[in-house]
Amino acid sequence: MLPRRLRQALAAMVLLLAVACGGEQGLAAPPVSGNWKLAFHDEFDGSELDTDKWATCYDWNRKGCTNSGNDEEQWYLPGQVSVGRGALTLSAERRTTRGSDGRTYPWKSGMISTGRDHWDARPRSTFTYGYFEAAIRIPPQAGMFPAFWMMPASRFTPPELDIMEFLGDTQRVFMYAHWRGPDGDSRARGSYGPVAFPAKYHVFALLWTPDELSWYVDGVRRFRVTEPERIPHVPMEVLVNLAVGVPKSPPRSVDSAEMKVDWVRVWQR
Repeated sequence: MLPRRLRQALAAMVLLLAVACGGEQGLAAPPVSGNWKLAFHDEFDGSELDTDKWATCYDWNRKGCTNSGNDEEQWYLPGQVSVGRGALTLSAERRTTRGSDGRTYPWKSGMISTGRDHWDARPRSTFTYGYFEAAIRIPPQAGMFPAFWMMPASRFTPPELDIMEFLGDTQRVFMYAHWRGPDGDSRARGSYGPVAFPAKYHVFALLWTPDELSWYVDGVRRFRVTEPERIPHVPMEVLVNLAVGVPKSPPRSVDSAEMKVDWVRVWQR
């Protein structure tokens, strides 16, 4: 059998040839004019996470991690991330978990990032401008906080680009641009719904250029920002996570949830 990295490289070459030839297996280019090139992708067609592409925590990983700035209720662990049957699964479980930060969390869950394995490492991939898209099926349970977003490789926010967030509500998606204004963190927010999002996969996307931020849901633009001070110009990491408890805790009847990701793609001109 060929080594794993060689198999991955050959698979990537076949996929890129399919895209270039426009065959049935080719990937649909962004619904925006331009000469697009596929810069990064994962179709999750294997049986395990490609750790050459993804970390399973934030850059401050110490045997797991969380985002304490949001008062989230989960501790992220690699065991909550799995790949199979053509999809990535992020699994949240109501299971009391002791974090390496000394706190106890009522949930454990999963996330992926193109960032680092630890604070002193280099990010796997960072991007400045492009078209960022993912096919995602969010969980139907209340109290979940699934997100597809980007943060600076510097690890200091703002800026921050939230391509998709569901704040405990499964019917309306929120889209944010964060920037540092005169009074600190400022935000522009767009939303789209109501839609029964958990019923199937939806494609959430962001067009990021030096002059524009445009958010798309299933190929249709739903929100746009063009003010110069709101548009970042720094390298960013891509993240997908299933957080818990924002803005409020799940009902006691909810003890698990799953977020499915069919694919993640980054296109650049």
